[in-house]
Amino acid sequence: MTYAGNPDNLKDIEENKNYEFVKGDVCDKNVVKSAMKGCDMVLNFAAETHVDRSIGTPEDFINTDVFGTYVLLEAARNFKIKKFIQISTDEVYGSIETGSFEETDVLNPSSPYAASKAAADLLVNSYFVTYGVPTLITRSSNNFGYYQYPEKLIPLFITNIIKSKKVPLYGDGLNIRDWIYVLDNCDAIDFILHNGILGEIYNIGAGNEKTNIKITKTILTELGKDESSIEYVKDRVGHDRRYALNCQKLNKLGWKPKFKFEEALKETIDWYKENKGWWEKIKSGDYLEYYKKHYKERHGMKG
Repeated sequence: MTYAGNPDNLKDIEENKNYEFVKGDVCDKNVVKSAMKGCDMVLNFAAETHVDRSIGTPEDFINTDVFGTYVLLEAARNFKIKKFIQISTDEVYGSIETGSFEETDVLNPSSPYAASKAAADLLVNSYFVTYGVPTLITRSSNNFGYYQYPEKLIPLFITNIIKSKKVPLYGDGLNIRDWIYVLDNCDAIDFILHNGILGEIYNIGAGNEKTNIKITKTILTELGKDESSIEYVKDRVGHDRRYALNCQKLNKLGWKPKFKFEEALKETIDWYKENKGWWEKIKSGDYLEYYKKHYKERHGMKG
């Protein structure tokens, strides 16, 4: 339950008999042991993920993404979990000018966030090799879709434009990302959970390479705005130019994305237009105050 944790995201499954919510820190060994006891499989989505925040406060990223993964792995080892899935990111590879990264390529992270995820991946692999923990690692490209916290590019720009605010575009806007709809990503993870070979790593992408300026213009057009809504801002420190994944390994296993980018982006835009109540309170400042309180509590600060 960090600043990005929102109980509203889970309302549609609250009554499911297979669902249980446990509020706790993945770095807390006792909480993790209690939650994991009796489980068959563990999927570790828990991570601090925003690159900008990792540049300002890297400690949270090291704690959650690295030490938290260690705590989960130890519990999984002791409980003899049947499968442990580590949810990682294409950012562990760093930037690439041409071609695309394969799962066996050297990791070269640029930000504290990416470095924390790379470290966690290496830790997961070591538990497979050393202790025989049945692990799998997925590395996904940039996700977009419903319920995404509006600090990420697509929901930030959609919600800003809806509120008639400018959108802050880093540098020249020519940074390239491969985008995947969140439902495709989840479908791929589920497929790997059931069909992946233990100890292996799988890239998950949809072949939708787009520049940030292209994404921005598409959103502006969908919402009836022009380029005067763009505010070019100073580029981020260590901003990777291009991410690209080679997903042949997963494709050969039998998985392919189902959603076309343009249709999925339009659905995403429509969702944010129709669910203002979900994100307006987040952008109102209420969640900023929650984050400040959470940060102080986590780091033993007073006042």
